[in-house]
Amino acid sequence: MQKILRIDSSDNLIVALKDLRAGESYDWNGERFTLVTDVKAKHKFATENVPVDGVVSMYGTPVGKATRPIAKGEAITVDNIRHHAAPVSLENVEPYSWQAPDVSEWESRTFKGYVRDDGRVGTASYWLVFPLVFCENRNVTKLTDALNEALGYSNSSLKNFALSLTSGSAAPAEAPKMFPHIEGVRCITVTSGCGGATSDCETMCDVLAAYADHPNVIGMTVFSLGCEKSQQKMFKDALARRNPHFNKPSLYFLQQEWDSEERMMQTALEETFNAMKAVKPTARVDVPLSYLKLGVKCGGSDGFSGISGNPAMGLVSDWLTTLGGASGLAEFPELCGAEGDMVKRCVRFEDKKKFLDLMQAYEKTANFFNTTIADNPSFGNIADGLITDAIKSTGAAKKGGRAPITGVCDYAEPMPDSGLSLVCTPGNDVDAVTGLVAAGCNVVIFSTGLGTPTGNPIVPVLKISTNSAIAERLSDMIDFDCGPVIDGMPLPEVSRGLFDKVIDTASKDYVVKADRLEQFDFLLWKRSLDL
Repeated sequence: MQKILRIDSSDNLIVALKDLRAGESYDWNGERFTLVTDVKAKHKFATENVPVDGVVSMYGTPVGKATRPIAKGEAITVDNIRHHAAPVSLENVEPYSWQAPDVSEWESRTFKGYVRDDGRVGTASYWLVFPLVFCENRNVTKLTDALNEALGYSNSSLKNFALSLTSGSAAPAEAPKMFPHIEGVRCITVTSGCGGATSDCETMCDVLAAYADHPNVIGMTVFSLGCEKSQQKMFKDALARRNPHFNKPSLYFLQQEWDSEERMMQTALEETFNAMKAVKPTARVDVPLSYLKLGVKCGGSDGFSGISGNPAMGLVSDWLTTLGGASGLAEFPELCGAEGDMVKRCVRFEDKKKFLDLMQAYEKTANFFNTTIADNPSFGNIADGLITDAIKSTGAAKKGGRAPITGVCDYAEPMPDSGLSLVCTPGNDVDAVTGLVAAGCNVVIFSTGLGTPTGNPIVPVLKISTNSAIAERLSDMIDFDCGPVIDGMPLPEVSRGLFDKVIDTASKDYVVKADRLEQFDFLLWKRSLDL
């Protein structure tokens, strides 16, 4: 296999695909490079001498500036470059030109989904339990655990292992599922609802309303305390805004109205059981791929993310949106450095402006706390070659393919039913996936180069690796390996396999490993402060 890669012909940085040693020489399209330092796999070296404040580029765009002279053949590090991105303006933006891909091979493909009464399509069918304030988290988890165990939904592997250690007896047989048409009881716990800014409580209610209204949810049980800021009315108002015709079975329990927590919990369990029993059985049916709403996310990223996993996701995103489906690209801090490309691709001027306004508001908040969203790269990112946020961001943006951007959504806003949308979320793994699902995504693809255990309570999260080593080492976590791209397999070939896996996941012909491991993660983005 090749050992180096120049991604764009204009780049003055080259990626090392294997560990390279000082003194070794490599050719790329007739140009020869002799390394003056070691370069670890996933890291980059300069193709020319770069003076102080000279620009270094990847993916055909600026990604940093030199803080000291960099020699041709020298590795770039945090010691010799800093974050830099090209300035962005709304003036003189040329119309975006894009050639839609040929999707004839998928035009007749379908997935098996749940068609709801309003015509929306779910990729799962769950009863959802959640609180309106953190004080009720314990009651939420107790009710969920009790129902899942009694109804045969629990994954008891760890419990059975503990029993085998303590008693030496064989594990008991798993209970049959009492309601096969319901796939389980899922819960959400929160860190908000009181003791903080009212705006955060309102945002929490908006997100919870989005989850309650999601087509993967068939009913809900809601707990509140009584004295919190996020009153039931606040949540019900948010739900009415989200869907004025909402009519799913809904149970509410306010603890301060009860003289016994035990009686409240028994009543909640009994009423939830009866409500689940009354749910009309619904079978999966074949529906067009245009009903898929894909969320694309990366986390635990490495220097191969922008070369294998993210571009593979990008092709799948382009194919799906061309077929009439929807895709959401989140993580606004990881678009820091890629703003120019995002603005260029927005179809409507108001979306260009909304995107830049959201980015600037995010940066203003970061500045208030004496930081910047360019501080996004983590220790693991840097150690694996993502030296600046612009390097990370230009690779992260590849998840969105090259389709035109037809929508820009703030946090908890619903995304359009078709086309590529930008969904404002933080870069943190759980926060971002939570936001993508609130936007309406019914499948999430999540690329990782280092490994991450993120999942979601109501939507399958398909983990893909950027390199084969992590796919092999974390095989219980990774669903699909994009590492063959690094070894020379054509990107479209790998992406076709990924698209097949997405369709199987949406149909539940394939159960994602996040669900098998019960990685049901949910985390709200608190934009304000605790009081």
